[in-house]
Amino acid sequence: MSGSDLALVLATVALLAVFVVLVVVLAAVLRGLRDVRDTLDAVRARALPLLDDLAATVEHAGAEVDKVDDLLDTAVAIQHTVDSASRLTYVAVANPLIKVVAFFRGLGRGVGRAFGRGGRRRRRIEARRGDRLAREAA
Repeated sequence: MSGSDLALVLATVALLAVFVVLVVVLAAVLRGLRDVRDTLDAVRARALPLLDDLAATVEHAGAEVDKVDDLLDTAVAIQHTVDSASRLTYVAVANPLIKVVAFFRGLGRGVGRAFGRGGRRRRRIEARRGDRLAREAA
């Protein structure tokens, strides 16, 4: 056997070893791809129904938001109506009510002065004011 024959045999053995290693690596890659495919199928089987549920939930939430928006519009309209009614009531009732209160207060003062009570109260207020001024001066 010559040197070139020996080199050819060694090259063939080396190529055969590389081929075997490549076959083993290819088998491992194929196994991994099968696992990835199985995992993707499982994810797809679970994810698609979830996406359908999510779409239905978003649609339902949108409908609820529309209902809440309608309720808020109604509440604003009611608020404006109540504001208008309260303003109208204030304008219609405030002036006569103030006049009635003033009448009865004046009546009470007049009755108090007629029976001598108004002067005593004024004297007590002035006495308190004098006491306070004396304390502040001290």
